[in-house]
Amino acid sequence: MSTFISRRTLFIALPIVAVLAVAAYFTLRGKAVQGYVVQQSKLVQQVVATGRVAAKTRAQVGSEITAVVAQRHVDVGDHVARGDLLLTLRADDLAAQYTEAKASLELLEKVQRPEAAAKLAQAMSQLKQAQREVDRRRILSDARAVPTENFEQAVNALNAARAGADQARLEVESLAPGGRQESIVKARLDAARARLDKTLIKAEFDGVILERMVSRGDVVQAGKALLTLRRDRDVELRIPVDERNLAVLAVGQPAVALTDAYPQRPFNTHITLISPAIDSQRGTVEVRLSVDDPVPDFLRDDMTVTVTVQTGERDKALVIPNDALQSVSGSQATVLVAQGGRAQQKSVSLGLRSLALSEVTKGLAAGDVVIASGQVNTNQKVRVNTLPLPTTAGPNGARTNNELPVKFN
Repeated sequence: MSTFISRRTLFIALPIVAVLAVAAYFTLRGKAVQGYVVQQSKLVQQVVATGRVAAKTRAQVGSEITAVVAQRHVDVGDHVARGDLLLTLRADDLAAQYTEAKASLELLEKVQRPEAAAKLAQAMSQLKQAQREVDRRRILSDARAVPTENFEQAVNALNAARAGADQARLEVESLAPGGRQESIVKARLDAARARLDKTLIKAEFDGVILERMVSRGDVVQAGKALLTLRRDRDVELRIPVDERNLAVLAVGQPAVALTDAYPQRPFNTHITLISPAIDSQRGTVEVRLSVDDPVPDFLRDDMTVTVTVQTGERDKALVIPNDALQSVSGSQATVLVAQGGRAQQKSVSLGLRSLALSEVTKGLAAGDVVIASGQVNTNQKVRVNTLPLPTTAGPNGARTNNELPVKFN
């Protein structure tokens, strides 16, 4: 009976002992964890954010006069060149003023000027006749053939003829080409033409019609916006970026942009303005970027666009994956390093950051093995299975190392 109990006890105890032995073996070896070897690598720090396409120059085209839209020559989406006719207005009073001024000039040239010339010729003829009469009567008066009064009457007639000739000469000079009367009439005509020209609404620059607020037959008032015109190829990107990224952004930094509509057609941009104010409601700062030449022809106002701004680069940086970082506070963090078979905590200083990797400027050396966070506690025995440094998709969709940002909105 005792022999049977001993064998049964042994049968039960052997598996337990085996399990304990295996557990002790792995305990002595440490917990298997994943980690990375600290090494040098090229590191690009970037900020990614999404915003909208906007026009730098968006002009509202209006009327300077009150008139009726006689004809509309463009519609939304049309491309126009500087000087192209956009709208034709009808203003009957201005047309009448122009017709009257034009008729006044024709009257001067075809009637008043010839009449003045004829009057001058007649006055000169009368002056010559008066002069001859004075000369004849002087002779007769000297010979006492006529009374002195007759000679005096002839002199008075000569003076009157001379005044008449002077008056006719002044009128001819006034009506002559380039003279005072012609200048006045032409100025009136130019003013009437300028007012009438305001019925022809033309494009001031090359661009695209964004909005149309009137149709044929509408009555428009002076100062009322009729069309909205965006300057051709003069677009920018307006991107709200998380204010935490403000310290790494600077005017002039290059960026690659992608639109949701054309994700396979990236284009180059650069920062031209960082707003001096923060949106307190959203915690963002507006960043504006200009599109480098050639400007893509598919860009539209308010189109959604995502930009990747390059804010820093190191050809040889000592890097670790971001999933090895713990207790990150600004440029300081802690990591667990595998030393002597145990996980040891170390403080590190950080430099450039990307979505996948971070630069370590202090606290680690090349060849150190860091443990991915969340697997073990400090001083716990570990066995590290090292993994390669992570890679991720770059801004153009190609597989590149470390080329997306840590912080984005």
